[in-house]
Amino acid sequence: MKLVRFGPAGAEKPGLVDADGALRDASALVRDIDGAFLSRLDGLALDDIGALPIVEGQPRLGPCVTGVGKFIGIGLNYADHAAESGLPVPSEPIVFLKANSSLSGPNDAIRLPAGAAKTDWEVELGVVIGQMAHNVGPADALRHVAGYCIVNDVSERSWQLEGTGQWTKGKSADSFGPIGPWLVTADEIADPQALGMWLEVNGVRKQTGSTATMIFSVAEVVSYLSRLFTLHPGDLITTGTPPGVGMGMTPPQYLRPGDRVQLGIDGLGAQDCAVITRDTARPVTAPA
Repeated sequence: MKLVRFGPAGAEKPGLVDADGALRDASALVRDIDGAFLSRLDGLALDDIGALPIVEGQPRLGPCVTGVGKFIGIGLNYADHAAESGLPVPSEPIVFLKANSSLSGPNDAIRLPAGAAKTDWEVELGVVIGQMAHNVGPADALRHVAGYCIVNDVSERSWQLEGTGQWTKGKSADSFGPIGPWLVTADEIADPQALGMWLEVNGVRKQTGSTATMIFSVAEVVSYLSRLFTLHPGDLITTGTPPGVGMGMTPPQYLRPGDRVQLGIDGLGAQDCAVITRDTARPVTAPA
């Protein structure tokens, strides 16, 4: 199934995309696409999707899952991306958190906060947990996954790497976590390690890659994280990016107001985000 959330920000409704690509309102079946729903996904009877009302027009799509407890990032999970970043290949997963408030819809604008100067793009495979996972092995890890989605791990490199650094600080601004358009249930993805992925800025290809070249597979990442802390239904993991980020180019290239970022992953749809300035943001300064 392709699960979606549609409507104005903060008032999204749950939906399903049928076999013909039509968006259907699933409000009669489920309150929302959240951890509580995903934890009982296997037991739901959703055979009669054709009886659900079709949503007319082109409504805004919101984040494809809500109530995310943890938004977890894995850094440098592609060897060629580590090389372009001038960093060694990690011996174990690099873990950081993105603020849940960074989540946005797949076609919402990326808003550059005041003081941002080196905002970068990263197409990534998102993994949404469906069953509680604590200290699970790699062989069992995928049984705890509800589905997959596209994530753009937008990153302000100056906040991530300069001054005191801190990855979470550089990756958590509002709108720095576009996800969706769909949450595709795990049964539709035969192999999460065989998905092509791409990203373009202003129509120019920047990233072309495949989840096949991950250093740590989805199963290994879920298992590793479950040994650090319990993963709960609705938790979202973004699993790293292939090469082609702006920071790794000569000279570096970063996002500017007026740019358009488009990205996609096989079977998971595509995103299309304009880049704008967030006029109401305050500059980030050190405390007095």
